[in-house]
Amino acid sequence: MDVDTVLWSRLVTGMTLGFHVIFATLGVGIPLMIAIAEFIGIRKKDHHYTLMAKRWSRGFVISVAVGVVTGTAISLQLALVWPNFMKLAGNVIALPLFMEVFAFFFEAIFLGIYLYTWDRFKNRYIHWLLTIPIVAGAGMSAVFITTVNGFMNQPGGFTMEGGQFTAVDPVQAMLNTATFSKVFHVLSSAYLTSAALLAGIAAFTMLRKGVSGYHKKALKLMMGVVLVFGLLNTSTGDLSAKFLAEHQPEKLAAAEWHFETESGADLILLGWLNAEHEVIGALHLPKFLSFLAFGDFNAEVTGLNEYPLDEQPPLLVHYLFDLMAGIGFALLGISLLYFLFVFWKKRNELNKWLLRVIALGAPLAFLGVELGWFYAEIGRQPWIIRGYMRVEEAATTSPSVRILFFLFLLLYIVLGAVFVLVLRRLFNNNPAEAEMEKWMQHAGDNTTEKGEHER
Repeated sequence: MDVDTVLWSRLVTGMTLGFHVIFATLGVGIPLMIAIAEFIGIRKKDHHYTLMAKRWSRGFVISVAVGVVTGTAISLQLALVWPNFMKLAGNVIALPLFMEVFAFFFEAIFLGIYLYTWDRFKNRYIHWLLTIPIVAGAGMSAVFITTVNGFMNQPGGFTMEGGQFTAVDPVQAMLNTATFSKVFHVLSSAYLTSAALLAGIAAFTMLRKGVSGYHKKALKLMMGVVLVFGLLNTSTGDLSAKFLAEHQPEKLAAAEWHFETESGADLILLGWLNAEHEVIGALHLPKFLSFLAFGDFNAEVTGLNEYPLDEQPPLLVHYLFDLMAGIGFALLGISLLYFLFVFWKKRNELNKWLLRVIALGAPLAFLGVELGWFYAEIGRQPWIIRGYMRVEEAATTSPSVRILFFLFLLLYIVLGAVFVLVLRRLFNNNPAEAEMEKWMQHAGDNTTEKGEHER
């Protein structure tokens, strides 16, 4: 039986990226949340915030361990599943891939020091300063790997000779025209999603076990972060749309089902296509696509029909784009509603229905990240390196890729199960309130011992 190696190659990589992006997002976003919590704990002399940093850092270490495995799997798959891509682009993307590994080790070194130096410094700000290289290393990992994706969308920094990339300038390749908008969007999404997760956990815990001072403070802090990065993420979406309009107009046209080139183009939300590619049941915002793309309601937007059929992205990206954007606005709306209730004294921001909505925001945020990455990758089709190499040209021809899919599927099932099991053992059997009580008791014992020693 013939094996469609291109299809199986897509499935292997799509599954791996879909699983890895969960842990990559946590790896980038959680360190900033830890740093914020510890800083506030020191400033306010409030042990609740310090305990947040301690507990979040424990969970973070587990996610890092899983992320290392899935990141290694991606590196392995580049060679096994996409050998022709690596043969063509390996000398271009080698630098950012190496720098991504360097950034991870930089982060890991300081993470180890951070974890083993709690309460070791008289000046607590010294311990907090260790979070800065952790946050920077995590962020730079995202930056370097995103430049690779940017290169695949906007290849540059080389000369094409004899079917090979020559005279390679890897720095120019990294600083391609896609880099700024992509990096900005990836970072803001990671911080937004991580904050939404921690807020969702606090809300879910209060729904199950009742309101506590620890979770109430955690919820308010993280909802504040959701609000800030929700606003930033909206602005990055605007930047991304303007980038696409200028550099990848076919991707924007497919996402908006914009088939004919016209001025004053409508923005299409929701809806579906019939067999004749007629848009049915959609919400049209007059001239808003022109404004979104160029900041001018009367600007001309290139239609998808300007491109050959075999170079048009799949039209299902419209649904991915709508859902991703909708989730982003929903998270922003939830945070605005929460703070409206906080400042509107007649309302209770900890009422059950609002806590349920906030708890639901956590999985929605991760769904938004998944949809965003699938939109980015599917929207580049049929290219793996836009304008230079198609996906079918890059994929392996080995039928063993099908076996590889099931081996990696088994690996991710095991990793996912272990991750959930370890987190449950870490936190279910050690609630924050009990840990706070032990901590305060231990602090009191230390104070008594110190006083006796001084006497």
